[in-house]
This record gives sequence, C-alpha cells and structure tokens, in this order.
Amino acid sequence: MRLKYSGGFVQLRKLENPVRSDLKAEPQMSDASNPIVTDGRAEVAFKPGAGFAALDHLYYRDPMKILFPRPMAGDLVTAVLVTTSGGMVGGDHLAFEGRVRAGASALFTAQAAEKIYRSAGPDCVMSVNLAAEDNGWLEWLPHETILFDQARLRRKTKVSVTGSGQVMAGEIMVFGRLARGEVFTTGLARDAWDVSIDGRPVWRDALHLEGDVLRMLDHPASFDGARAAATAILVGQGAEEKLDIARDCLARASDGLMETDVLCAATAMKGIVITRFMARDPMKLRRVYGAWWKQFRHETRGLPARLPRLWEI
Repeated sequence: MRLKYSGGFVQLRKLENPVRSDLKAEPQMSDASNPIVTDGRAEVAFKPGAGFAALDHLYYRDPMKILFPRPMAGDLVTAVLVTTSGGMVGGDHLAFEGRVRAGASALFTAQAAEKIYRSAGPDCVMSVNLAAEDNGWLEWLPHETILFDQARLRRKTKVSVTGSGQVMAGEIMVFGRLARGEVFTTGLARDAWDVSIDGRPVWRDALHLEGDVLRMLDHPASFDGARAAATAILVGQGAEEKLDIARDCLARASDGLMETDVLCAATAMKGIVITRFMARDPMKLRRVYGAWWKQFRHETRGLPARLPRLWEI
C-alpha cells in the first residue's frame, strides 16, 4: 500500500510488490541465489498549526509506514517510523526524510530497534535526511540499530538547518546480539553524518568498521571492549553556546554509575554540539543516553524532560 499526502489530499495505490511474507524471526542470509531486495521510503513534513504542528506532507511505501500517536500533554507532535519487514537483509535500501517548516516543531522516532541481519555480500543502505526551516525545531530519536554478526550496513544521516532552525538528532549502534552470546565480529558498519547550516557544511563525520571488526572493538586504543556506541548532536545558530549544558546533563545522566560503565563526553564547534557515548553494556548506554536526552531537550528548548512513550521500556 502506498499513501501520499500533500496539501490536503490522500492517494492510495496497490503495490506491484507487496510486503514480503518470507521473513521470519531471523530471515535467510541474502545471496545471489536468494535475491531479497527491499526499497522502502518514508517522508513526513510538518507546518505550524493551531496549538500543534499540522501535517503538511506524507508519503511512504512498503515496508515503511508512519504512525501518529497522540502527543503527551505539553509535548510535541510525534511521527513514528515503522519498518514492517522486521529488519534489513543484504541489498535492502531504506530512506527516511523528516522536515519541519518555518515555525513548526516535531519529534520523529521509531517503533522499535532496527535489526541488520547477516549478509553474504550485498550492503544494506540506509539514508536519513532531516531538515529544519527558520525557527523550526526537529528531534530525531530512533531506537538502537542492532548489527548481527556478518551484517553489512551503510548509513548516512544528512542534517540541514536554515535561519534560526534547530535539529537535535542521534543514533545508537549495538555490535551484536549480546543476550545470545553473539558479537559483531566481521562485516561492515559505516555510519556517516553530513551537517550544514544555511547550505554551508559545519560537520562531516564517519565511523567505518570493516573486516576484522572484533579486533577493532576490543583494541584498547579503539573501542576498548565496548559493544555499543552512540552519537547525539544539536545543530543551529549559536548551538555551541549549549556545550556547558550538554556536559552538565551528561554528569547528571551518569550519576550513580561507575566511571567506566558508560564513557561519554561532549564537544562543540560553531553551530553544533556533539555528544558521544560508549559502553560494554548496551542497556546502560541506553539508560544514560535517554536520561541525557530528556534533560538536554528541557534545558535547551524548554520541552518536558521526558522521552516518547515508545522509549520507556
């Protein structure tokens, strides 16, 4: 099913290739004799409305869908990204675009963690485009991405801000299904960021792990045994002035934990604050990350110090 909304109309069309029904709890490994390829896309844009932001544009195609839960009192309109295929196998492509028009505010999140299954060779490709126009506020808070052993993922997140707009965005990556004793030992994990303000690049960054990934994860000069890592950024004019707030929120979020449980730090350049997290235990990282996020959004934007209900596990 395809749904498109723009300027007040909704159009439904039947897909020539419906959602795959061959995916079980753990799909078969993709290879030349088993070509399973998905090309999903979702686009959402909000504009100012009466009290809350109003939907301005909506489009998605299988296996991606968008849900709109009722916002909690005092909080932002929320769009929830759903991937009905249950995860990505080699060769799959997923793309998401979230935008807030001038003066609008919205939060974008996901229904659950994204699973990247093992691949015999083809890469999974994921692209995320986030844009905030003048005086807009956009939050991108997806759940973690879990890399199965031998998974291959290329993800690029593009953030663009104009005028006095601001974007707060983050990603968490978990290296393996640790509860099953599986570690991401080999494969590809490339996670790139491209951030601009008024069309001018302000930050470009990429994590690239390929080949003997376990050696890099365990090396004391690299991840030093960490099994999860996260990046969160605040982008906008004058964002660097929020660095002290980001560091104070980190100290409060990790209060009560041992210093080595979750390694975290924040830095800043003109127009951007960058916060990093690493931990051996993904759940401890998730708790610190979530605690920092809700406090930082409150301190910088005056929003309620809480996470979306889908995040409260």
